[in-house]
Amino acid sequence: MSDKILLVDDEPAVLQGYQRLLHSQFHVTTAVGARSGLQTINRQGPFAVVVSDMRMPEMDGVEFLRRVLTLAPETVRIMLTGNSDQQTAVGAVNEGSVFRFLTKPCNKETLSKTLMEGLAQYRMICAEKEILEKTLKGMIAVLTEVLSVACPAAFSRAARVRRYIQHVADRLSLPNSWKYEVAAMLSQLGCVTLEPDTIEAIYSGSELTPADQAQFLNHPQIARELLKNIPRMEPVAWMIAHQNQPLPAEWNMGDREMKEMRLGAQLIRAALAFDLQLRKGGSRLDAAHFLSMKFADLDSKVVEAMIELEPEAAGKDSRSVPITELYPGMTLDQEVRSKAGILIAAKGQEITAPLLLKLKSFAAKGSIEDKALVSFRKLM
Repeated sequence: MSDKILLVDDEPAVLQGYQRLLHSQFHVTTAVGARSGLQTINRQGPFAVVVSDMRMPEMDGVEFLRRVLTLAPETVRIMLTGNSDQQTAVGAVNEGSVFRFLTKPCNKETLSKTLMEGLAQYRMICAEKEILEKTLKGMIAVLTEVLSVACPAAFSRAARVRRYIQHVADRLSLPNSWKYEVAAMLSQLGCVTLEPDTIEAIYSGSELTPADQAQFLNHPQIARELLKNIPRMEPVAWMIAHQNQPLPAEWNMGDREMKEMRLGAQLIRAALAFDLQLRKGGSRLDAAHFLSMKFADLDSKVVEAMIELEPEAAGKDSRSVPITELYPGMTLDQEVRSKAGILIAAKGQEITAPLLLKLKSFAAKGSIEDKALVSFRKLM
């Protein structure tokens, strides 16, 4: 965790004074002017606290701290200025989410105390973020686990879609790619409400009755309802809910998060269509041509990235193993179906503890074959 502090002012002499006052107590870096401050954040960040002067040429402190908020949301921002005008303080707090507002001249004791409080605030923000991230990852793991056991066909499709989108995001260097991957992995979550036969018919491209088609078209909204109340999942839930809708003409308008949400929905829509063409027996080139024809608004770089992705190959160490000897970490290299033809686990599905319990339960009742073809490619 960083405890570094960045001081930004347009007067080098003022910065030197701060450096002399604070260097024995804090890890201080200085930057002359707002533009230099932004470059320093990019090159040497993260910084726990940024202290900015208000009156600077080219870019004032309010605008500078607003940009710091975008670049490094966790960084604690402090305004230091000789201008005690109340409106300046209001603007700094509202636009730059300023933690403290200090006026010049500021003695060492006040400045040191404020910096200590800023560092404490930064540590609290980072700790809370870590807790939220671990909680979010745990929730996602539980949801995908439930999907894999309750609806293996939907889980298998979601895993393939995630693989396509992960490749596209890496290929195009998309920021915040985790949002797209999570949206892909949970894109079929609403399918837990559908009959298994309906799901298999959909994913194989078979015709559906009007009633089944209506139910299927509603699954993104069901997933959104399940996810919308989880903190930080609102953008992901929106992507999933709009996965079957074409992008509006103004898709690239709005703030950064809205653009990400629209792009995520479009990536899921394209990946699902690409996957369906492959499942029907088409080649990657045929699937890409289909995307180009159907989605006129789709960036050609997305299509090119999908063509580049090699098909998943079966494990090199595949073997038939008794169900009783399976263990978590193995990967199924074949579908597991009941003797009545019901899909129990999908090909390519990693064996987890809940899935293993399910397979052993079915095998004990004689409902499935007592062996399964698995590989060990995911074992460390």
